[in-house]
Amino acid sequence: MDQILEFIVNNSSYAPWITFGLVLIAGFNFPVSIDMVMVLSAVLAATTIPEHTLSLYISLLVGCYFSAWISYWMGRTVGGKLLKIRYFAKMLPEERLKKVGAFYEKHGQLTLLFGRFIPFGMRNCIFMTTGISKSSFAKFIRRDALACFVWTTVCFFTYYSLGQNYELLIQKIKTANLFIFVAFGVTVIGLLCYKRYRKKKTKVLDNNSG
Repeated sequence: MDQILEFIVNNSSYAPWITFGLVLIAGFNFPVSIDMVMVLSAVLAATTIPEHTLSLYISLLVGCYFSAWISYWMGRTVGGKLLKIRYFAKMLPEERLKKVGAFYEKHGQLTLLFGRFIPFGMRNCIFMTTGISKSSFAKFIRRDALACFVWTTVCFFTYYSLGQNYELLIQKIKTANLFIFVAFGVTVIGLLCYKRYRKKKTKVLDNNSG
């Protein structure tokens, strides 16, 4: 990431386009961290190229939105084949896909809204799972429009306001991302366990009444 930072600084006039391109590449599930791109762009806007603040924000907003489209259509068109490839199978394990898919079907808008804030590949997992399940694309992009706007705006301007201390910011983001990831995982597991408990309880009641 330091090399990317140096490259963007040295080509500051093209920074919004570089940011846009990196975010789109992430949509293909290449190992590009959108979170780090977001941080770098916000820090650069706050410290090095303030004249590009608005264009950097817009490039991230539009790039992240279209990046989700790429992940969705990858899942919808070639998702099954991709999961047979070791790289994608490791990144998107079947168990995680099932849990995310079940959560999306029940809490569509909330899944995308909260999922946008979850790192470690969870966003693309949600987008690809939505595509694999052949959920409505029109409904997906309507829901994600709000989720993407909220996430991009909150994160970019938060990082922008904290951009003076880059190293401390990175450490705090790593800690926060880990906490969010664990909290989301616990919530999903808890909901699935509760659902299973309710189903089992209903079955027992039906047998007793019968």
